[in-house]
Amino acid sequence: MSEIETLICGPCSAETEEQVFETAKALCGILRPDGKRYVSAYRAGLWKPRTHPGSFQGVGERGIPWLVRVQKELGMKVIVEVAKPAHIDAVLSAGIDMIWIGTRTTTNSFAMQDLCDVLRGVDVPVFVKNPVNPDLELWIGAIERLQRAGIKHITAVHRGFSYYEKSKYRNIPKWQVPIDLMQRMPQIPIICDPSHIAGDKAYVAEISQKAMDLGFKGLFIESHICPDKALSDAKQQLTPSELASMLDALEVRSESSESADYLAAVDHIRAHIDVIDDNILELIASRMRLVDEIGRYKKENNITVLQPRRWESVLNKAIAGAGERGLDKKFVEELFKLIHQASIDRQS
Repeated sequence: MSEIETLICGPCSAETEEQVFETAKALCGILRPDGKRYVSAYRAGLWKPRTHPGSFQGVGERGIPWLVRVQKELGMKVIVEVAKPAHIDAVLSAGIDMIWIGTRTTTNSFAMQDLCDVLRGVDVPVFVKNPVNPDLELWIGAIERLQRAGIKHITAVHRGFSYYEKSKYRNIPKWQVPIDLMQRMPQIPIICDPSHIAGDKAYVAEISQKAMDLGFKGLFIESHICPDKALSDAKQQLTPSELASMLDALEVRSESSESADYLAAVDHIRAHIDVIDDNILELIASRMRLVDEIGRYKKENNITVLQPRRWESVLNKAIAGAGERGLDKKFVEELFKLIHQASIDRQS
């Protein structure tokens, strides 16, 4: 079985004491090859920020003793979501090990500051999920507020982003956003919540593998002893046995290798990539110079900047060319849309 630095698992919601304890006990049975427990901490939501008021809102403080039992009898660390200062007071006074801040709260700077004011000077690990929209600055801002409050152990959790258009996933991953966070804040570890990206347990494995391929430090996965009876997010939760099978098939890759052959081969290929990247930039610069020239002719002849038929022809040709070259058509379409928008901006 592969090894992951941080693996946090448990049900979306704490529903009953039996459900909480039996799920935790089953997760304790997932072992590494060395016989140690695989799951680093047990997650369960007590307060659920549901979209509709008539849906299950969580058991609240009533579930705290259930998690304390998991700590004491199974020796597992536990983590819960907090969204109000009162939540923090309740869980910390009970000795809960860690807390996470959900995506809706991260989006609200006022709510984030309220939580940070209560957390000031408290030594507790905090996990911060990305905001609802792919707003990197908002995510970084939430982390910076926690840092200013003196929180020493902060982990970012990538759980995808809301998207109006239909997708096979519940939330689109937009992997570039967490990659940008890695570059901006390399000291902050990032783990992935494949359950909320997927929205369906059928996709949890492929998303988890993608996260491992990108060098994420762990996973934040929903697991329920009986998902069919779950009161929230039933479709995306794995049973402990399904989770064990998924972990067994997961490939966790190293960030680097000391192999001389590997290093030589990669350096050689990267040198070629650097040359191609320079060529791409020069071609774009050449294209923009021509765009500027056309723009001058349009102004002199009082012609609109946007030429819909010409743009349609360019885009169709690019997409067709992508297919002929074995490139992803959607990627090329988005690339040319960006180039077209930049061209319009220069001519406006």
